Amino acid sequence: MSADRHLIEETLSSQPLFKGKLLNAFCDTVRLPDGSTATREYIKHPGAVMVIPQLADGRLLLERQFRYPLDRVFIEFPAGKLDAGEDPLACAQRELLEETGYSAASWEYLGVIHPIISYTDEEIKLYLARDLTAGERQLDDGEFLESITMSMPELIAGVLDGRITDAKTIAGVFWAQQKGLV
Repeated sequence: MSADRHLIEETLSSQPLFKGKLLNAFCDTVRLPDGSTATREYIKHPGAVMVIPQLADGRLLLERQFRYPLDRVFIEFPAGKLDAGEDPLACAQRELLEETGYSAASWEYLGVIHPIISYTDEEIKLYLARDLTAGERQLDDGEFLESITMSMPELIAGVLDGRITDAKTIAGVFWAQQKGLV
């Protein structure tokens, strides 16, 4: 950390702006490395998980879901927020079952992404799920989505032609490539 001292900002004060069911917003006053001050607005997030579910035939299981802030349907891997104190793997298992009806016998932790580092502390833990068994979905109240399958070439084409723009899903495509999924 001492090698980065010339880049570090020090929090002088913090003011809550909004407290919601999912997100909390703050405005902090910080001291910059040159001694001047500035404000930083940011959102605290409870964290989330994303699952890359691979079917026995190699295809990957995704979802189509309407996302209100952008007023459109997106293609994305199953994901969801962590409940307070929840183990990330347990959350991944719960979300896969709730959203798709599938459970997995094999789970591999892949890593973590920070999707929007400029204004939120959100981190998403990524998991690969294999040896899937189909079951019945258990969607949350108010949750509407459909499951779809795509091959890796279809996923990559979707990223490149702009059909898939969700950042966590694009990161998932990278991880799937690194794991040799075809």
